[in-house]
Amino acid sequence: MSVLRWGDVGRALLALLGAALGIALCTWLVPSFETGGWRGVLVTAVLISVCGALLRILLVRTAVLLGWVGAILSGLLGQALAVWVVVYLPQGGAASDLGWALLAAWIIAAVSTLFVWVATAGTDDAVTASLLRRARRRRTTVPDPEVDGVVFVQADGVPWPVLDWCIHAGTLPTLSRWVRGGTHRAVEWRPKLPATTPASQMGILHGTIEGIPAFRWVDRPSGKVYVANRPADAAAIEAMHSDGRGLLVDDGVSVSNLFTGDAPTAYATMSAIGRGQQTRESRQTISEYLSRPAGFARSMSRAISEIGRERFQAARAVRRDIRPRVHRGWGFAMERAALTGVIRDLNTTLVADAMLRGRRSIYVDYVDYDAVAHHAGIVRPEALDALAGIDAVLAQLEAVAAVAPRTYHLVVLSDHGQSQGAVFADRYGEDLAALVSRLTDTATVASVENAESSGSVTSMLAGGGDTETVLGRALQRASERATERVEATTFETRRPEKEQEFLVFGSGNLGLVYVAGEDHRLTLDELAARYPALVPGLVEHPGVGFVVVDTAEHGPVAIGAGGEHRVRDGVISGEDPLAAYGPHAPEFVLRAATMAEAPDIYVNSLIDEIGEVAAFEGLVACHGGLGGWQDRGMVVHPVDFEMPEEMVVGADALHRVLVGWLEGLGHRAEVPRG
Repeated sequence: MSVLRWGDVGRALLALLGAALGIALCTWLVPSFETGGWRGVLVTAVLISVCGALLRILLVRTAVLLGWVGAILSGLLGQALAVWVVVYLPQGGAASDLGWALLAAWIIAAVSTLFVWVATAGTDDAVTASLLRRARRRRTTVPDPEVDGVVFVQADGVPWPVLDWCIHAGTLPTLSRWVRGGTHRAVEWRPKLPATTPASQMGILHGTIEGIPAFRWVDRPSGKVYVANRPADAAAIEAMHSDGRGLLVDDGVSVSNLFTGDAPTAYATMSAIGRGQQTRESRQTISEYLSRPAGFARSMSRAISEIGRERFQAARAVRRDIRPRVHRGWGFAMERAALTGVIRDLNTTLVADAMLRGRRSIYVDYVDYDAVAHHAGIVRPEALDALAGIDAVLAQLEAVAAVAPRTYHLVVLSDHGQSQGAVFADRYGEDLAALVSRLTDTATVASVENAESSGSVTSMLAGGGDTETVLGRALQRASERATERVEATTFETRRPEKEQEFLVFGSGNLGLVYVAGEDHRLTLDELAARYPALVPGLVEHPGVGFVVVDTAEHGPVAIGAGGEHRVRDGVISGEDPLAAYGPHAPEFVLRAATMAEAPDIYVNSLIDEIGEVAAFEGLVACHGGLGGWQDRGMVVHPVDFEMPEEMVVGADALHRVLVGWLEGLGHRAEVPRG
């Protein structure tokens, strides 16, 4: 039974009043836009609202069939068509008036959205309002309401110290309220090397962190370069590591992740794009949201404002000579706008819809903070603002949980932290690939850009198409080609006049150096025989903290300028090169260096006197290696969910904790144990 709430009535009246103000403005700005006084303005506002609601029923059905094209067209043209029918059709309705109707629709939506936002003190509930109204009208029932659900929200890349400071400062109102109110507890956990999303998400969702040495790596038997946010590669990586009993296997939903966690349903998940798991229901949910003036206009207006803010903040950083910094061009401005404007809303819509359908477990990745911090810095205002946006999402999900068909617990966690510092190439005038090329007098092929966060945009676009239609398949192929073009721009050949010898990848401040064409990892003796200046030159470089190479006699050895550490037997000669990187460094290095996918040489940057590192990619804040806060993750969990007394070390260990929580709630009863 529908329950009319004063909040709904208030929002509707505010939206109607805002639309009336927009219509009044249109009478001044838009040619042939006539309403006949203030009474006519109000009548026109009501008629456009009613007409738009009726048209949306048809447009949403069309959008479901067309995927993203239909959703965007319904958002762009739906309200314009309503304006044309109400205002221009009675005047003769020429086709040329559709352009003016489109302009008027944008003005009306923008003014209405701004009016509601100001009048409600900037509340952020437009994303979930329509879903809440639907839930109150049509109550969903589940066969097991006594089983509580869990929503896992991954705030990508948030270091524990940043979360701790923000909770104490109160700048994350939702999380601060939870912790101060005693419903949740915030704790630190320790990701292992490499501290990067592919390894951590594989560990958290599937329970293993083996075989993933970085964001990109070489598979020696095939010679293939795996890139974790390339759909085909993500699917292959998951297939190699999943045992079929992932975190989300019991009626779970994966939203905007690299891997599925064996969820039966996966929306905008990189490894699932090829298997067509983006269901008709998800397309309908997205289309319904985008077709509403408040939804589409809100997301797009925020995206446009983010572009303006980013360009201003980037210019201000240059003007003030803020350091460290990197170039922030239009490409990043568009990426930031998409992530914090549209993608965040769409992710929240999909999560809310899954909750209202009563799915048992949901895992979603918000990369807003991670992406902005990469380019601006860990605690810069723009990065903290992105984190505050994720905190606002938590409040929205709280509201959804209140009307969901089962009780939901919210868990917030990061897959890793981040470390900060001037880029290696900026500090020393050459990047790692150029250094390797100079020391060996050979050619290198190197990754020169970070494309991690752009994967979220790609997966959302690719996941919105219907693979059952010709247009949907065409959109998916176009997305795949776009992904390949983006990835191609991240590689650059150095010294092309010579035969290629090395592949050099940067993963934050962790460098991976492969000798091309080899079917095994070369030992230190083999490297010295072929390239006598390479390892000594890397070790002596002021920007390198240590390198890790294999030896025939002692296994992996970490070598620094003042000494060596044999990580297998713990023997140290001279100064310990791992001493500055924390007590877990030897264990982490040994594990990473003994996997079959390990490079011939790991290169970890320095950690300087103020605790900063030097990324081998063009990033202010980075993660992937050792040093700083990149291996300091966080978890905010309900106090009734028990955490081990000792700090959790490793994403695979965190997986076991999360699985234990689900089992304690009654999940996974029919999932076979390994």
